[in-house]
Amino acid sequence: MKKILVILDGASDLPISIFGGKTPLEFAKTPNLDWFSKNSKLGYMYPINEKTTPGSDNSLISIFGNDPKECKRGVYEAVGLGIKLKRGDLALRTNLGTIDNLKNKKVIDRRAGRTLTSKESKFLAGNINKKINLPCDFEFKSGIQHRGVLVLRGGFSDNISNTDPEWGSSDNKNYFKFSEPLDDDKLSEYSSGLLNSFLTQSFKLLSEHKINKERIRKGLLPANFLFTRGGGSEIPKLRKYKTWMSINSMPLEIGISELSEMKVFSFKYPELKNIDSYANLYDGLNKSIQFVIKTLKKQHKYYSGAYIQFKETDVPGHDNKPYEKKNMIEILDKKFFGFLKKFAEKNKIKVVITCDHSTPCKEKMHSADPVPVLVFDGKNSDKIQGFNEKNSKKGSLGKIYGKDFMVKTGLNK
Repeated sequence: MKKILVILDGASDLPISIFGGKTPLEFAKTPNLDWFSKNSKLGYMYPINEKTTPGSDNSLISIFGNDPKECKRGVYEAVGLGIKLKRGDLALRTNLGTIDNLKNKKVIDRRAGRTLTSKESKFLAGNINKKINLPCDFEFKSGIQHRGVLVLRGGFSDNISNTDPEWGSSDNKNYFKFSEPLDDDKLSEYSSGLLNSFLTQSFKLLSEHKINKERIRKGLLPANFLFTRGGGSEIPKLRKYKTWMSINSMPLEIGISELSEMKVFSFKYPELKNIDSYANLYDGLNKSIQFVIKTLKKQHKYYSGAYIQFKETDVPGHDNKPYEKKNMIEILDKKFFGFLKKFAEKNKIKVVITCDHSTPCKEKMHSADPVPVLVFDGKNSDKIQGFNEKNSKKGSLGKIYGKDFMVKTGLNK
């Protein structure tokens, strides 16, 4: 193996007052990341450009040298969940969330309070698949916790709007809009209309479901609506990384890796069995670290590169939990980067560390702010101690755009 790319999902942030004006990356105790920083070159990256707020999908597509405008997240998520797609099938990423009602369209929580268990999600998905009536075949598959994928089978247009308010369906994030066609094509009008029929039927079904009635009785938010985004009706052609391996457990990253023809090594992410979503996240983070280390040790000789992404650091940003983000960064530093430091030196492997986007805690959503980039090759160094947003702008790599990332970091060689 010649190179390892590590992406800390959403770990980049903005200064936080309770941290004395420091970001979680600055405030966390990270002796191993400090070592990497001191012995590496630093820079900063805009995954798309200075004005575009990236998602994980178009950011990753751009980082791996593809056109981010061609990104259709639903397709990658569907592939990552093992769903077989044909051209014309409309695949959409979904969130099981909570709304007030269909009349006022008020959003209570896009993720049903992050308390929807894996068992509840799968049971609700089964009922949706059995009881919703559409003039086409469809498949709704639950993913991890509140996440899922909806596939409408047939010949559909993906030129329709999202219903997820965080991703462009409404100027007011507290309200959603039903899907609308984005052109004058009759197929787009039909596709958005069919999706809206599905959403309306599913709301009525979910609102009356015994699982949600029991959740309300317990003081929990009901999972009564499906927010959709990233619709795609064609499988994109991505740049190939046939000699790389991907060590990931989330559907999006798995789907992008598979379509890039990487060899995917994955494990079953721990199911959320109660309402403590952060205990589940820490369990997932620790198991991810263990699996990544085990796989690198066993498989590194057979591949030229490895792509690794840790999803957990993104969630605290969305929930405005800076201490949780700090804690996760420290766990990664101790349990993963401590290993990687020795592993990379011993095997003479280039290590590149970055984030796919910034998720500032105070904003509770992604932002267009740049993310830090670190390139360790065992030879060249800016001698700047501390992998963080501020220090990255002092490094010799300078400003990088996602489309140039593989070349600027030398991962293309």
